Amino acid sequence: MAEIFMIGDLARLTGTKIPTIRYYEEINVMPRTERAANNRRIYTKKHLERLTFIRHCRDLGFSLNEVRALLGFADHPAQSCAKVDNIARNHLQDVEQKIAALSILKSELDRMINQCEGGTIAKCRIIEVLADHSLCKDHGNNL
Repeated sequence: MAEIFMIGDLARLTGTKIPTIRYYEEINVMPRTERAANNRRIYTKKHLERLTFIRHCRDLGFSLNEVRALLGFADHPAQSCAKVDNIARNHLQDVEQKIAALSILKSELDRMINQCEGGTIAKCRIIEVLADHSLCKDHGNNL
């Protein structure tokens, strides 16, 4: 007999909240399940593997559209992996851009904090910079 799981088991084993699992079913990222005699959903090892895949993708920051595409490719293992590689490379590029933006943000926050002399709010450099965006070092980078 195949291994079966209830939704709570799936949630616990994958670290995914039950409403999220239901949402994934609703948007057809997770396949619908059979129902037991008591009308509870019954999940199989394939559901567990698919949800684990989805969860790992989401943990890596892939969008639901990217996850959907990756699942489509995973469901057809004989295909070339060029499109999968393209999705991963584009996602990496997005991550690198976010890291660069966060690095600029960190530098500006460090600069603001280091310029603060600890006096009164009236002379607080942090408040002054926050009130006048043109005082930001990287004003042109849309901080």
